[in-house]
Amino acid sequence: MKLTAFNRNFGQKLKWCKHGFIARGGQIIDATLVPAPRQHNSRGEKGLIKQGAMPADWKPAKRRQKDTDATWTKKHGKSHFGYKLSISIDKKHKIIRRIETDTASTHDSQHFDNVFDTSNTSRDVYADRGYPSEEREAWLKENGFRNQIQRKGKRNKLLSECQQRRNKRIAKTRARVEHVFGAIEQMGGKLLRTIGQARANFAMTMVAACYNLKRLVYFEETGIRAL
Repeated sequence: MKLTAFNRNFGQKLKWCKHGFIARGGQIIDATLVPAPRQHNSRGEKGLIKQGAMPADWKPAKRRQKDTDATWTKKHGKSHFGYKLSISIDKKHKIIRRIETDTASTHDSQHFDNVFDTSNTSRDVYADRGYPSEEREAWLKENGFRNQIQRKGKRNKLLSECQQRRNKRIAKTRARVEHVFGAIEQMGGKLLRTIGQARANFAMTMVAACYNLKRLVYFEETGIRAL
């Protein structure tokens, strides 16, 4: 189960435009892993779960405590179990405009289209090296967007010095999305205590909403006004 309709119109539903904080400066797209409590299942149980089945000897009480929706993935050589939160923020205000939730094994780039924000006043689109593709670059160019997605080197084709300088330049702006994930982690939002994807989707959506509300309070308390 996905809260897709709500997630994709996340920024619009919170009506940030009424406060004047419309999306400005370009958008930054990224994803973060949201860990869930690890499950201790036998090899046979894992095989059944992958097939979408449930071990017959699991009693109802045990089934309620088993998260059979969360998945494993590897990042930087480490294994992670849980879910994934993809977001699009605007460079100017660092407000989350659109989100998508999924399990950890889903590749970041698969959420790009779902979190893409067409309302940003700037045509710049920032993302890291997990998002580039020839099709995506062609689409951005065809639709008048400025591609600020970092290049990714290949085993038989390393990045040129020019491409490395471009990546470094983009990284300075793209790093603003890490501030958002850092703030969410400080709020306790980078560890789920729920069971199942439906509850995980809801929890991640609420965390993103709370971040935005906290951001708005910060603007009000520091006297920052929309331009």
